[in-house]
Amino acid sequence: MLTVSHINKSYGSLQVLSDVSLSIKQGELVSIVGASGAGKTTLLQIIGTLDRPDSGSICYDDVDVTQLRDRELARFRNSHIGFVFQFHNLLPEFTALENVCMPAFIQGRSADEARAEAMQLLKFLNVDGRAEHKPSQLSGGEQQRVAVARALINRPAVVLADEPSGNLDSRHARELHQLFFSLREQYKQSFIIVTHNEELADMADRKIILKDGKNV
Repeated sequence: MLTVSHINKSYGSLQVLSDVSLSIKQGELVSIVGASGAGKTTLLQIIGTLDRPDSGSICYDDVDVTQLRDRELARFRNSHIGFVFQFHNLLPEFTALENVCMPAFIQGRSADEARAEAMQLLKFLNVDGRAEHKPSQLSGGEQQRVAVARALINRPAVVLADEPSGNLDSRHARELHQLFFSLREQYKQSFIIVTHNEELADMADRKIILKDGKNV
């Protein structure tokens, strides 16, 4: 489903990624671990098309996204990739429901369709009762579940999560970890999760270790 081949990335004289290659199967849940500075977040951003590599290729099925122009890349990202960040990145002026709907609106789906899909996801994630609340009125765990719903709204092939439980206490972190597996079973997406949480990393189908910008 996803093939990353010989990725290199430098910022000035600092080489962050060096000849990184990996593959992810459809429906696989993979963790990426390594010390701070190993290149985990940079790799995730490149896989997610938020940054471009200096060389190498990233293929989703038969589409090499490194060859797409910026506008094509933005459309591909919106339709095929979901993101979950450590600090949620919810828009504070909008309700939970409106935040979840945003990627669907960008995709051009109707308001009624987007709202119905968003409510279905919020219900599955047990936060439908908070749909009309703004992020400041939600707990950290609730905000993260809303962020997960937003990542899923366009039914992406892959969900990328960067330290998704890093801002949660141990109980909510454990609940989030179990949630990823439930979502994988329900919606069949692949998950790639960058984490320092050893419990989550070990729960994954497979663990990829980065060291000094290389996968070992």
